[in-house]
Amino acid sequence: MAEYQPVTLCDPSSSVTASYVPGAGMICTSLADGGVEFLGQRRGLEAYITSGKTMGIPILYPWANRLSANKYPIDGAVVTLTPGVAGVRTDEHGVPIHGVLSANPGWRVIEQSGNKLVATMDWGGTPRLLATFPFPHLLTMSATLADRTLTVETTVTPSAAASVPLCYGYHPYLQIPDVPRAQWQLRTPAMRHLPVDSWGIPTGATQQWDGGTETLGDTQLDHGFDQVDEGAVFVLSGGDRHVEVTFGQGYPAAQLFAPPSDDLVAVEPMAAPTDALRRGNYRMAAPGRPETSRFSIRV
Repeated sequence: MAEYQPVTLCDPSSSVTASYVPGAGMICTSLADGGVEFLGQRRGLEAYITSGKTMGIPILYPWANRLSANKYPIDGAVVTLTPGVAGVRTDEHGVPIHGVLSANPGWRVIEQSGNKLVATMDWGGTPRLLATFPFPHLLTMSATLADRTLTVETTVTPSAAASVPLCYGYHPYLQIPDVPRAQWQLRTPAMRHLPVDSWGIPTGATQQWDGGTETLGDTQLDHGFDQVDEGAVFVLSGGDRHVEVTFGQGYPAAQLFAPPSDDLVAVEPMAAPTDALRRGNYRMAAPGRPETSRFSIRV
């Protein structure tokens, strides 16, 4: 359908391409080099549109991953989230997951060229969104492809007197084609591990994570972190191929996800740790002071 037509960006200096679908929530569906795909396709774009099953690189907004309950406090009041209403989706335990913008068609493209795409979402002008996150603002996503690198910048610009909590993130599903998952290697930086319970919610405990390079083997990951340094680099490699994810600015938290049932690894840049919207451990964009975060993926 026309509303789900992809926009393909081409790197002027290589054969790398990236595809976005603005009408399906500004999701990145492909990052490829000469037909070699580096993003996990999972159930595909249709399942993302119809049931929120993530793939490629979706934005998780206004919170990344899970909340521990269907309510969160703000300025002495409580916001109640209703599963199935206004974009709220829940996991198998019934708690909200991945924000409310899954496949949202409200993005408006404001700039497009051969290697750059910029789109905005007017949160303040959308009552359905304000019901879940009552902070008027303009959300801008900019994607640029150059030097084999996809750079994604996200800007939150308050449009009223209230500051806006920054708890969002992205979920890049990465893969190394034609190399068995067990042979992939994952290099991570030093950071602080935030152990989670059986529902994927941080327990409050912390552990030092020294980082380094490990062969994936049959390892399963669903690990959260904070104290991620600006400029931190994660690398997934196998054979003669590698994918490098750099947390440029504004992403002090991360999630690593490697399920046993899928040949992929998600390296997720997060503006705040899982469940931050309920716990209050987040930064804010103040009126008159837009906040921009940036990450990049090089193949």
